[in-house]
Amino acid sequence: MSGFPTGVTVVTTTGRDGEPHGLTCTSMTSVALDPPTLLVCLRQNSRGTLSALLDRGAFAVNLLHDGAANTARLMARTAVDRFSGLRWNPSPLLRVPWLEDDTHATAECHVSGTVARGDHTVVFGEVAGTAKREGAPLLYGYRQFSSWRGAERFSAEPRN
Repeated sequence: MSGFPTGVTVVTTTGRDGEPHGLTCTSMTSVALDPPTLLVCLRQNSRGTLSALLDRGAFAVNLLHDGAANTARLMARTAVDRFSGLRWNPSPLLRVPWLEDDTHATAECHVSGTVARGDHTVVFGEVAGTAKREGAPLLYGYRQFSSWRGAERFSAEPRN
């Protein structure tokens, strides 16, 4: 599947102690518009992120911009404190970590279901809120990062 370029996200949540948890995730997709629902696929041995996310019942999907490859690499490591070099703020509604400096869009979600398959768990999240910022998406394919140049021209608003 490395030949199928995809957007790069960082999925984040907080544990019971309020500490942030997160990881780089390229398996994210939109599932439904009504209600707005996303899904992310997380490794079951994800160093506490999956268990914290399920325990909390909420998570953020941080869609990285093309200048955030270092954040993607950092959050993909097994380092214990991945957040030590990152600036983050709690999201407005669910208070899950938003990486505003590194994203072109974010969504905060309530966990609405899970499906375990092999060594991953598919987590469905009903979107509670979103934010959009300037920037082009960070892409990953063929084991390298890239950018979708010109993406800033596109808008979610329909054109006449």
